[in-house]
Formats: sequence, structure tokens, C-alpha cells
Amino acid sequence: MTGRLHPVPTTSSPQPSSLPPPNPFPSSLRRLLLKPPQPISRYTATAIKAALQYTRKPQFSGTAPRVVVITSGKGGVGKTTTTANLGISLARHGFSVVAIDADVGLRNLDLLLGLENRVNYTLVEILNGDCRLDQALVRDKRWSHFELLCISKARSKLPIGFGGKALIWLVDALKNRPEGCPDFILIDCPAGIDAGFITAITPANEAVLVTTPDITSLRDADRVTGLLECDGIKDIKMMVNRVRGDMIKGEDMMSVLDVQEMLGLALLGVIPEDSEVIRSTNRGYPLVLNRPPTLAGIAFEQAAWRLVEQDSMKAVLVEEEPKKRGWFFSFFAYHRRYHYPNQQFTLQHHLPFPPPSLSHKATIA
Repeated sequence: MTGRLHPVPTTSSPQPSSLPPPNPFPSSLRRLLLKPPQPISRYTATAIKAALQYTRKPQFSGTAPRVVVITSGKGGVGKTTTTANLGISLARHGFSVVAIDADVGLRNLDLLLGLENRVNYTLVEILNGDCRLDQALVRDKRWSHFELLCISKARSKLPIGFGGKALIWLVDALKNRPEGCPDFILIDCPAGIDAGFITAITPANEAVLVTTPDITSLRDADRVTGLLECDGIKDIKMMVNRVRGDMIKGEDMMSVLDVQEMLGLALLGVIPEDSEVIRSTNRGYPLVLNRPPTLAGIAFEQAAWRLVEQDSMKAVLVEEEPKKRGWFFSFFAYHRRYHYPNQQFTLQHHLPFPPPSLSHKATIA
């Protein structure tokens, strides 16, 4: 059977030119994109700048090694906690750190780092020739850039000739070791201003003064600042620890601005009061390693960032606007001041009905 083939009729499809344009954005997002840009406030711009600052690696400033002593004068303000968290934060940023516990009989830095069972040799054994420097340095298993060295073992006495020259020799030995010079040498200074304090600050060229916003700690910090300047240490920054915003708001604690005005030092960081500090100390786990991070851990991270770049922060005074009351309380206050300027009234005198508690008692009676 022969015949001609006829095309099969198909449904008419619209031409490409008649199709609606593609819409990659939903209507809500399109309205947002088409909305003219609004000017942002100064506080919003500052917050955005601060958030973007910590998305990059800090730039090392100065000459390695930077020998930083963490001191305060008063005991119990958080020197060892600051040393541990700053050291681990610096190691996480890729900088090599050697932390030295300069407290002779009351060392605690190894406990906060969880390395107390690995300290076999100290600086005393190195000076006596019983071990090498690399044998006494305890490397952290979590961060290989961090190393710990203790001056002496617990309940041991130092030799008679031990002093600041021994730490100067130690710093020179760390500079010339085959593994390379460390970027930071952090010295955890003991409390007080006796011979142990003089020994710890002798090789340092920078100082971090840890204080709390109470009058006893501030007096000791002011005294230590004078001793550091007499020793030739001019680069002194301050860390204000255990700050409570509720007590500052209630005027029961000095603000950070008051502390900075009293001491006159550059502000490296402000550490809020945090109960997680005690838990991390008991576990031998530095606070900056907690996930999710706490407020105190974030503050230590930012302080380590400023320490790397030799930067500082500035405390400002922010005045809060008073809370607005409702129309009823505003009308009542105006009525009381206008009609009864010399009399004391409470709210229940002007209510058309007694409070619920009073009406309940009257019903029971």
C-alpha cells in the first residue's frame, strides 16, 4: 500500500520570545533587593567591622621571640588561667609558644593544661646537667606548637645562685635551639613582689597585668606597674578579669572604664565572670577549647589576637535610655505631681478597686 506521508499534528507551543522571563529570586527576596539601601548606624558599622576582623589570621608584630610576663602582684586574680588560655589560643593560630611556669613551690600551670603527669624534668635539672632542654620541654598533644617548661618540681628548693640570669640563659637557649626560635615565650609570674617576681620579669620585654575590678587588686596592680617600669618594661597592657555586668549596672563594682582611668594602661581584654572557668580548670582543659565557646573563651581569643598584633581595645561609656512606661503610669505620675505636689501616694490609693491580694484577704475575712 503506497501513499503520501502526512505530518502528525502537534499542539502549538509558545515561541521562546513569548515565554515569561526566568525568576531566580522569590518575591520577598526580590523586594528586598530592589529596596533602596538604608544608611547603617555607627554602632552597626563597628559591630560588622569587629566581626570581620576575626575571620583572618592575625599578623605577627615585633621580633621573635616576644617574651611576655603575665603578672599581677595579688594572688588569685587569674594569672595562670590567662597564661594557659592565651598560650593555647596563640598555638591555635599557628604560632609557636613556650609557656614557663615561674612559680617555684606552687606551680599550677601544668594542672590547667592537663600535663601534670608528663612533667619529668624542670629547669633545675637542665642547669644541673641532668637532662637536655628538649627533654624538659613538654609538648601538648592537642597543639604541637605549644610547649611547657616548669622551673622546679613541687616542694623542691632552688639552688642558691638561681635568679634572673638563669631565665635569661633559658631564653637565649630557646632562641638558638635546632628546632627554631619560638614566636612567644609566656612567663607565668608568681604572686607577690619578692625574689620570685624579680626573677620572672628579668628576661621579659612585654608585660600583661591581670587585675580584677576591686580596690585591693587595683592597689597591687598599681604597685607592680611601677616596678615593671623601673625594670625597663614599657610595653604593659592590662587584662580585667571576672567582670560582672549586673554589679556594674547596680554600681556595686567598678566599671572597666574606671579601672583603666585609675591604672592608665592600655586595655588588652575584658574577661567576664564565667562558671565554666572552674569546670575547665578541674578537667585540665583550657577554656578556649570548649565548643560551643563561652563568653570568657571568646574574650581570651580576642585578647590573644590583640597580643599578636600589639593592639589594644578601648573601654567606652554607654548610657542606656530609660524604659518607657505605659500611658496609665504616665498619667498617674502627672496627676500626682500636679494635684498633690507635697504628698506621698502609692498606686493603690488611686485605683478604683483594691489589688487582687487585698480583695482576696477581705473575702476570706
